[in-house]
Amino acid sequence: MSVAKSESDMIKSCSFLVDEHAPETVFTPEDFSEEERMAGKLALDFVQGSVVPRMEQLEAMADDTMVSLLKEAGPLGLLAVDVPVQYGGMEMSKAASMLVAEKLQASGSFQVGHGAHTGIGTLPIVFFGTPEQKERYLPRLATGEIIGAYALTESGSGSDSLAARARATLSEDGSHYVLSGEKMFITNAGFADLFIVFAQVDGTKFTAFIVERQWEGVSTGPEERKMGIKGSSTRPLVLDGVKVPVENVLGRVGRGSTIAFNILHVGRFKLGAGVIGAAELALVEAVCYAKQRQQFGHAITEFGLIKHKIGEMAARVFAGRSMVYRTAGSIDGNIALLDKSDPDYGRKVVAKGINEYAVECAMLKVYCSEVLDYCTDESLQLHGGYGFTQEFNVERYYRDSRINRIFEGTNEINRLIVGGELFKKAAKKKVAVLERGHALLERLGGGDGPLAVDVPAGGMAAERERVARAKLALQLVVTEVLDRLGMAAVREEQEIQGLAADALMEIYAMESALLRAAKLAAAGEGWRAESSADMVRLLCNDGLHRVAGWCRDMLAASLPAGEREAALERLERVTRQDPEDTVSLRRRIADVVIEKEACPL
Repeated sequence: MSVAKSESDMIKSCSFLVDEHAPETVFTPEDFSEEERMAGKLALDFVQGSVVPRMEQLEAMADDTMVSLLKEAGPLGLLAVDVPVQYGGMEMSKAASMLVAEKLQASGSFQVGHGAHTGIGTLPIVFFGTPEQKERYLPRLATGEIIGAYALTESGSGSDSLAARARATLSEDGSHYVLSGEKMFITNAGFADLFIVFAQVDGTKFTAFIVERQWEGVSTGPEERKMGIKGSSTRPLVLDGVKVPVENVLGRVGRGSTIAFNILHVGRFKLGAGVIGAAELALVEAVCYAKQRQQFGHAITEFGLIKHKIGEMAARVFAGRSMVYRTAGSIDGNIALLDKSDPDYGRKVVAKGINEYAVECAMLKVYCSEVLDYCTDESLQLHGGYGFTQEFNVERYYRDSRINRIFEGTNEINRLIVGGELFKKAAKKKVAVLERGHALLERLGGGDGPLAVDVPAGGMAAERERVARAKLALQLVVTEVLDRLGMAAVREEQEIQGLAADALMEIYAMESALLRAAKLAAAGEGWRAESSADMVRLLCNDGLHRVAGWCRDMLAASLPAGEREAALERLERVTRQDPEDTVSLRRRIADVVIEKEACPL
C-alpha cells in the first residue's frame, strides 16, 4: 500500500465515488506484517484455549467468568493493542486492531465485553485524556487491572444521544461536579471499575466525565434479561449525587459531543471487523454440518439451492472483509502523517484519521452487521430443525447476531449518516459529485442506447465497467435530486437518504472486493485469485442491479411525473448490462468453500 506524503495526498472520505483508486494503494488482509499476524493468532489462540472451553459458564454468567477472562487477556497484550506504548500499550495499527477484533469471532459474549473495554471504554482517554488522566488510568486499563465501560444511552434518549437528562453541577468551591442521573444498557456495568459518563453541565453543556465505581453514589441496577450475548453484563448505571473531581472532566466542558460521536465512529469500525469474522464462522460451521448431512442419498452440499446459499454467504463475507481493511488502511495512512510528539496528537488522530472516515465507519457497521444476520440466518437454515436447538452453536450465533444492528447507533441512524453526508458533501462540493453529474447529463443529452464507459485494459474489465456504471448512476441521481429538491428539502427526506446510503455502500463493497481481487491476481495467488474473481463477478453483477433499483426509487420519489420518464431513461442508459450466469458463479464459489471448509479469503 502506498502511503500519503502530505495532507494533500490523503484519501478523503467518499472520494471513491468520483476517483479511481489503484489496487496497490489499498490495504487488504494479505498486506499484514508478521507482527500483526501474530497479534491475530494470539487472539485466536486465546479464544480457542481459554474462552471456548468456558463458554457454558460464560453464557450462564457463572463465577465471574467474563472478568477472569478479561484479566487473563490483559497480560497477553490483548487489552493493549490501541494503547500508546508510553502507557504500557502496544499501539499497533488500526488494521491490526481490526484483525484482533475479527479473530475474537468465536468468543461470543466475550467479544462484547472485550470490545466495550478496549474500544469505547478505553479510547476516549487515549484520544481526549490529559497527560495526568492517561498516566493514571491507561496502564491499568491496558493490563486489565481495571475494566472500563461507556455510559451514554438513557431510557428516553434512544438514538438522540445529546438529549441526556443526567445533570452535572459545579460545586461552590469549584473542586468537583455533582452528577445525578441514570444510564441504560451499559455493557460491562456489572463489574466495570471505570465509566466514561456523559451529562449536561448546567443543563445545556453536554460533557464527558471519568467516573470511578468506588465513589459514593455510584451503583448499578439488575442485569438485563437479554435475547442474546447472555454472557455479557448489561445493566443500568445509577448516579446519585456523585462527586467527580474537576480533574476528571474528559476533554472540555460542553464538548462532550465531540467525544461521544467520534468514539462511536471507532465502535462502528471495530464492530464491522468483529461481525464479519462471526459471519465467516457461521458460514464455515454451516458447511461442515451440511457436508455430513445426508438427504435422498446425498450430502446436502451437492444440492443447487444449498450451493446458492453458500456461494452468496462467501461473496458477502469477502466483500465485507475487503471493505473493513481498505478503510483501516486509509485511516492508518492518514494517521502516519501526524507528529506523535504533538501534545494534541490524540485529538488529531480522531480528526484527521477516524472522523474523516465517519461515513465509511457507518457503512461498515451497517453492511457487515447485515452480512452477519444473513449468514447466521442461512447457517441456521442449513442446519434444519437442529439449528433451532441449543445442541448446535448456530442457535447462539443467531441470537447473538441481532444486537449488532442496534449497537453503536441503529442501522437506520447510520444510513442517515451515510446518505446525509453524501448529499452534504456533494452540495458543498467537497466531493465532485455535482460536477460529474452535470457533465454526465450533458453526455446523455443526445443519442440513445447504453452509455459507453471506457475502462483501462486489463483483467476483470467487465467488473470494472460495472463498478464505473454504478458510480455514474449514483452521481447522476444525486445531482438530479439536489437540482430538483435542494439540500434543505433532502434533509427532511429520510427515505431518499437511506436509498442513497444503500447505493453508496454497495459501490464501496463492489470496488473494495474488486481491488482486492486484482491484487490477488497480480500476486499469482492461484485458486484464491480464481475464487475471488468469481466472487467479484457475482458482487458486481448483482450490485449494479441493486444500485440501479435504489437510484430508480430515488428518482421516482423526487421528480414529478412529467420529468420522471426521461430521467429513468437516462438512468437505464447508464446502468444497462449483459447479465452474468450467477448460478454457475455461486456453484463454483460454493465448491471451493465446501472443499476447503473455509471461506476462500
